[in-house]
Amino acid sequence: MAEEKKGDILEKGAIIQRDYESYAIAPHIPGGICDPSTLRKIADVAEKYKAKTLKLTSAQRIAIVGIAESDIEDAWRDLGIPPGYAIGLCVRSVKFCPGTTFCKRGKQDSVKLGMELDRRYHGVTLPSKFKIGVSGCANSCGESWIKDLGFIGMPKGWKAVVGGSAGAVPSIAEVLAENLDYDEAMDLADRVINYYKNCDTTQRLGRYIKNIGVEEFQKEV
Repeated sequence: MAEEKKGDILEKGAIIQRDYESYAIAPHIPGGICDPSTLRKIADVAEKYKAKTLKLTSAQRIAIVGIAESDIEDAWRDLGIPPGYAIGLCVRSVKFCPGTTFCKRGKQDSVKLGMELDRRYHGVTLPSKFKIGVSGCANSCGESWIKDLGFIGMPKGWKAVVGGSAGAVPSIAEVLAENLDYDEAMDLADRVINYYKNCDTTQRLGRYIKNIGVEEFQKEV
């Protein structure tokens, strides 16, 4: 009988690799913003446990790729950083750009909004995976238009968009609201996520919205 292949270990935040022997782990770094000591710690752990490489991910994390299953718990202990939710039916790491904190093109403070969204929702269980993007201007460097929930900084406030996806069936998000201040943006995020949490579905939010219609979704949230 053929030996059963190993798989992801959700409870340890470990993703099986192509060899079906080694794993990748990704410490949570909100918005990819960290101090030099965090980078040193990640590099030290990668070297100690003989990782095959470090990978800068599209979700603004640094994945430690190619460590043995027996080393996963020790690696997390040495890191002292919680896992980034890269797998599972939940809110993944919030992606956000530098916004007005660092970028000359920023119209709104995407770091402040992104950090609070990440603090409040990262890892929250939902019917399907759920991605959030926050962009400080219309250039949308946080990829807000292809996220389940996105915010785009405009001169008069935040534009909120929903239902985007960059998956196997790409979809551009629909505009939900405009000219929101910080508190209004957070309130809308809370209503969208709580509404979706209570939906009887296994579909991504965008597919669910297409089924019920964007106008009906707007009424509900």
